[in-house]
Amino acid sequence: MQGDRAEARVREFAEALLALKERTPHSYETLATRLDISRSALHRYCSGRAVPADFDVVRRLARQAGADRDEVTELHRLWVLASEPRTPSPVPEPAAAGVPTPTPVEDRPVGDEALRPAATPVADGGDETPETGGSRARRWPWAVAALLAAAALAAALTWNKGGDEPSETVADNRPLFTGECKEPVRDGQSDRCVREVQLLLSRTGVTIGIDGIFGPETLRRVEAFQLRVGLNVDGIVDDDTKRALYDEDVSLKTWSKKQVADRIHEVFGEKADTAVRIARCQSFLDPLYITPNTNGTRNWGVFQISDARLRDLRGTPEKAMDPDWNIRAAHRLWAQDEDFSDWPHCAAAAEDPPPDEGGDAP
Repeated sequence: MQGDRAEARVREFAEALLALKERTPHSYETLATRLDISRSALHRYCSGRAVPADFDVVRRLARQAGADRDEVTELHRLWVLASEPRTPSPVPEPAAAGVPTPTPVEDRPVGDEALRPAATPVADGGDETPETGGSRARRWPWAVAALLAAAALAAALTWNKGGDEPSETVADNRPLFTGECKEPVRDGQSDRCVREVQLLLSRTGVTIGIDGIFGPETLRRVEAFQLRVGLNVDGIVDDDTKRALYDEDVSLKTWSKKQVADRIHEVFGEKADTAVRIARCQSFLDPLYITPNTNGTRNWGVFQISDARLRDLRGTPEKAMDPDWNIRAAHRLWAQDEDFSDWPHCAAAAEDPPPDEGGDAP
């Protein structure tokens, strides 16, 4: 029941977004460009397949549609409800209505009747053994069910809502949709499927090792990619993420560690050396660094700003992945009391530089 309520909230939010989209004179492609997101991400939001991680996307859409303040407030309420973690509903077992109960057969394994070859002519040239009505009755419901299932699968794969989203092909021969890679690719996995994910991520310009091992670095890169294209950020390479990896023209190219350190020096002034050590301790100066917390929240970017702090700063995960915004936001946090109390676990690293800093190695 909880899963049903969550799905209903997502559906209600998606309907509100679709209504806004319909109030604009723009196509999905034109509107997505104005919102600074991909076309497929906008379609996923309006169809309920994903919820924006950043409310600013919704705010920009509302502005394009001419929504008033009350409408924006209601949209924010719907977005908060739709963004709550969803627990998948258990899938009910298919009903076996209309299938007769099989009659037990002695000294024969289960399913033996279905595996027997068709009746052959008798040795004396007599008539073929006629098929009994009971045998036909047993096979008929299964044949109908198989045909219906095949038709439903074909309809689902070729469904094109509103004609705006390209239909899926029935047979996708790309590596992540074939063989062992048909299942979701996830943390802890080690095989050619992970290697394919890493290769696809590397094409976005992000730094990533290609070793076929789904470890912390690959998890962070998958989450950064999902955030960028508007998918649910869970680090699992499901079918939607696989399609986006193949189809989306996305750049995850970001600042180098030197660029990050230089910008910290510009923003923090005389406290820059300490701030750089804090950032190195938090994220290794990686703008796309993401870490999960046990309560389901995450820390984002160079200074690992938490979801709670992002709300205080009127920021979003997408903003936090921008190194310049992240560094300036960290300076705002520091300026409140002119200390680094927001990063207590890196206090020791901030006080004393590591041996390889501050001079040439011996």
